[in-house]
Amino acid sequence: MAEPVPVTELSAFSSSNATPTEWSKARDELAGAEVYWFSTVRPDGRPHVTPLLAIWLEGALYFCTGPDERKAKNLLANGHCVLTTGHSTLDGLDLVIEGTAEGVSDHAELGRVANTYESKYGPHFVAPDGTWSGLGDAIRRAEARVYRVAPKTGFGFGKGGRFSQTRWSF
Repeated sequence: MAEPVPVTELSAFSSSNATPTEWSKARDELAGAEVYWFSTVRPDGRPHVTPLLAIWLEGALYFCTGPDERKAKNLLANGHCVLTTGHSTLDGLDLVIEGTAEGVSDHAELGRVANTYESKYGPHFVAPDGTWSGLGDAIRRAEARVYRVAPKTGFGFGKGGRFSQTRWSF
């Protein structure tokens, strides 16, 4: 499946000599990040943010959670969410992806998700005594809740010699 190509705009808040960040660079950063921050809205309207592991696959970010976790409960009431990742320094690229989380139940897709998780996170993901031990198999058996977030809007905040604020609309 071909990934959508977004419309790219540079914000007026960028440095005078800045250029927009190419989506291909942002996509590579999204795929390579190890930790993401996931934001949802509680049923009473309060925000909820938590770190999680995620993967980039076929034009979307994927993550999994347990049915009793706060983020899963929030998504039942409101699927709108934000995933962020980046650098806690004044250098690099920070990314914000807005979208709607959709549950994944197709077994072939779940298999690709599990394979990509294992390929990306390696022994940290499958260690026999690790936190995520057996998660790949749980994903394949549809025992873990898996969600797909296709970007609706993305923001890239380039930092360093030139500061840029790029917006991608899908």
